[in-house]
This record gives sequence, C-alpha cells and structure tokens, in this order.
Amino acid sequence: MKLTKILCLVLAVLSLSLCFVACGNDEGKVLKMATNAYFQPYEYYDANNQIVGIDAEIAAAICEYLGYELEIIDMEFDSIITSIQEGSCDFGMAGMTVSPERLVDVDFTSSYATGVQVVIVKEGSAITSVDDLTDADYKIGVQLGTTGDIYATDDYGADRVVSYNNGNSAVLALIGGSVDCVILDNEPAKKLVEANPGLKILDTSYADEDYAICVQKGNSELLEDLNRALDALTKDGTIDAIVNKYIK
Repeated sequence: MKLTKILCLVLAVLSLSLCFVACGNDEGKVLKMATNAYFQPYEYYDANNQIVGIDAEIAAAICEYLGYELEIIDMEFDSIITSIQEGSCDFGMAGMTVSPERLVDVDFTSSYATGVQVVIVKEGSAITSVDDLTDADYKIGVQLGTTGDIYATDDYGADRVVSYNNGNSAVLALIGGSVDCVILDNEPAKKLVEANPGLKILDTSYADEDYAICVQKGNSELLEDLNRALDALTKDGTIDAIVNKYIK
C-alpha cells in the first residue's frame, strides 16, 4: 500500500515537472529585433534608457499578436542586415527602406510607413534647393548604410559623401563645418533641427521611400507571420495610432 502511494506521488511530481518544462518552452518564444536607436522618432533611448519609438512600439504589437516576447538589440545601422543574414537577430526594423541593393541580401515585409529624405543646411547656406547640390562640390553628410548614403553616393560620387555612424554625428559635422549639408529622413531631421538652432530643412525633398521590416533571405515562415500581423494591425488602426502618437 505504501509502495503504491509513493509510486503515485513520484509519477505525479514527474508529470507536473514535465508540464512546467513544456509550458516554459512554449511561453519563452522570443523574437530578436535589430535596430539602431538613434533615429528619433522611430527608435531612440528615453529618459529611463529604454528604447522607444514608432518601430519599437509596432514591433511590440507584432510580437504580442504573434505570441512572442520581443528583445530589441541596438547596433550600428550598417550591421543590421549582417546580423539578419547571420541569424543573430530575427528581423531588422530601423526606419529601413526597401531598395534593390538590400533585396539582394534580405527579404522585406509589406511597408508599414513612408519616409522622406530631406536636406539639412545651416541658415544662410548657399544651398537653397536639392538642385544646388549638382552645381558645386559641396560635401554631403549622411548616416552610414542608409538610403541617404546610397542615393547620395550614386548621385554625387563617393568623394563628396561623408558617412557617420548616426544622424546626430552628421549634424554635428555640419555645425562644425566639416560638411555643407546632411541628407537624412525627415522625422529625425526635424528633431535634430529643433535641438540645434541655426539649422533648417530645405523645402524640396530629396527622395520618397517606403519603410519595411527585413528578415533573413528565404525565411518565408517568419515573413508570412510578420505580414499577417502587419495586415491585422493596420486594419484595426493600431499602426496608425502608434505613428500618430509620435508624428503630429
């Protein structure tokens, strides 16, 4: 009788332990997001040293919809695609534009936001429109690996383009006179101009583009899941609400 009771107790404990292991594995699913947290309002550090912004909130909503936990990993912008290719991160989200060059290395979801590349200059600059960039050998500051970097290099030549690790460094170079202008996405450009008196954004835009999430080439399962989540969150108004929270 005692042996039977002990055996039942052991089996019960073993069964409970297996349940905890199984449940723990199911609940511990994590998606790692690669980003560059110097691109306000899409991703940046708040006063509590937490990464927040449009991309961070949309990624969190996507992970909640799909039943994953989100881990955000901050890195240099031009390291994001490499991290996706190598599999150290699951997806990249950093105000990233779909371009033919990037499509060679990664796959992209449907677009979740639109962006505009603009030109920042000093007040009183001889550069008054985008067309002026073709008229003289102006030095152009960009963020390394961005579409602004790619487009400017194609349009004006690598000898005229100076790449920096983030937009803020490029703007500081403009203030210091190392470059004559900076090409950057409109929203972070507005934040940087607000924070640095004496700068302005030209009225004419440099390029229009679509932002999307990148995943490892051929990872169709994750791509389909992300697109499914984006579609649902677009239809229910979640994405618009997040964007409107940061962009007035």
